[in-house]
Amino acid sequence: MTSSRSQSSRRQSAAPGQSLVGRWLLYAVLTALAVFFLFPLVYMLASSVKPDDQVLANSQSAEAFLPTPFVGLENYGDAIDRAQLPRVFLNSVVISSFIVGLGLIVNSLFGYALSRLRFTGRNILRAAIVALIIIPFESLAVPLLFMGAEVGWLDTYQIQILPFIANPLYIFLFYTFFLSIPVSLEEAARIDGAGPFQIFTRVVMPLAKPAYATVAILGFLFSWGQFLWPSMVTRGVDVRPLPVGIGVFKTTPPVSWGDIMAYTVLMTLPLLVIFVVFQRQFVQGVASSGVKG
Repeated sequence: MTSSRSQSSRRQSAAPGQSLVGRWLLYAVLTALAVFFLFPLVYMLASSVKPDDQVLANSQSAEAFLPTPFVGLENYGDAIDRAQLPRVFLNSVVISSFIVGLGLIVNSLFGYALSRLRFTGRNILRAAIVALIIIPFESLAVPLLFMGAEVGWLDTYQIQILPFIANPLYIFLFYTFFLSIPVSLEEAARIDGAGPFQIFTRVVMPLAKPAYATVAILGFLFSWGQFLWPSMVTRGVDVRPLPVGIGVFKTTPPVSWGDIMAYTVLMTLPLLVIFVVFQRQFVQGVASSGVKG
């Protein structure tokens, strides 16, 4: 009896130590992964303040991650002038803002209707949305290009915005999140005299803030980094977004790697700011959607 008690006490005393070792091991692995994934960002930032002939000179050594020799913000000024950065930056802001803003409205209403309404063919529609998620955009790009040319939309904002407002992935995220919201809350609001629009805007939307933040971040990342579609439908700088604007450094000699790195830093900063601001809501939205999905 005494020996069994001593064995159990030894197990209990060893457990905290084992959990502490496991926790430190987990932290070490996560730190190593964070450092690994930060390497490209550090290299990009360091190269953006180097002379052009030094960007690729020491790419195989640790000196590649050091901003030496330092040329200040000269590359940034050259990048802004050569790529007409204010114009292409404004284009990206306009395109991404409309895709995200209109997408939140359309996709959330679609997801809410799919989660609450009962109608014939509902299961088929839900299966179709899931199936559409796996279809790559590249398979639809050429037909969309011909359709845009037929209506005279090439080199316009709308050809870069309208095809991406409704997104099956975002509809499904909203759908799974709305399923987690108790219907009793909406019924209570209906008893108090609230209409469908008031129920959605005053009851459902405030509870779905994590889902809206998640879709907003994903939509902004997707629209801000698009290259294939804008390169197909734009020709001039008037409506050209940032990812396509970087092509000027390759087509206009000389190839200035310092300017290219400075341009990519300026293109990446808005993404980092958006994610840092909404990271808590993003994690909550993904976790909540994943539970029901």
